[in-house]
Amino acid sequence: MKNALNTREIRSYKINDRKVPLKMLTCYDFQTAQLLNETNLDMILVGDSLGNVILGYENTIKVTLEEMIIFSSAVKRGAPNKFVIGDMPFGAYSTLEDGIRNATNLFQKGSIEAVKLEGAFPYQLELITRLVQTGIPVMGHIGLTPQSVHQLGGYYTHGKNNQSKEMLLTSARNLQEAGVFALVLECVEASLAAKITEELSIPTIGIGSGKNTDGQVLVINDLLKMGKDKPPKFVSPVADLYNLKKELIEKYLESLNLDNENNLYH
Repeated sequence: MKNALNTREIRSYKINDRKVPLKMLTCYDFQTAQLLNETNLDMILVGDSLGNVILGYENTIKVTLEEMIIFSSAVKRGAPNKFVIGDMPFGAYSTLEDGIRNATNLFQKGSIEAVKLEGAFPYQLELITRLVQTGIPVMGHIGLTPQSVHQLGGYYTHGKNNQSKEMLLTSARNLQEAGVFALVLECVEASLAAKITEELSIPTIGIGSGKNTDGQVLVINDLLKMGKDKPPKFVSPVADLYNLKKELIEKYLESLNLDNENNLYH
């Protein structure tokens, strides 16, 4: 089995004549990571979305650095041949000093290849530059940034008006200059996502941002419909594992009842 990609190889997808997109999925546990390790997936994101889909939090804001370290290290143990990125959780980089210390902890203790940060404010750009200089690869993330959902006023598509478009373009340019090796575009208006992709020299990875990006990422629990709730509207699940597992468990429980009834006659 081939070794994990490195950042140089990931960057090369930008100039890949075969037009093969980067493929990334979220993952939060050892067994799922083992499965993904046997696929042609390029990257695994241990997203702070684990707060919603694994821990049952209302949003990602309650996720702690310690939780991210635990889940990131579990995923990396299951997928040693994949490039694994861990999300920096809410509040972990509210200051430059906190960001350096917490990113170093996540990178070291999580045994991952890179960290991901949301946003492109000046102090975040400085943090990214410092981390890259230290030797910690950083993936950027703009558009819908779930950690800022309260400040943003909810979940919606970004880049629909001129002011928002210019802000996102500027953020993308600044993040590239700061040193991120790739950039997630979440719920960015499709034509703007295509424009950002065309302008940048680093790969873009879209989620709910149209098809004209250098790669795509989805929450694996949404892709396989592993939960009870309906996935986001931009996701077309390839299965319904929630109801399939429920059906199989109910059949098993029913078989226990039948076994007990049969035993009454022996």
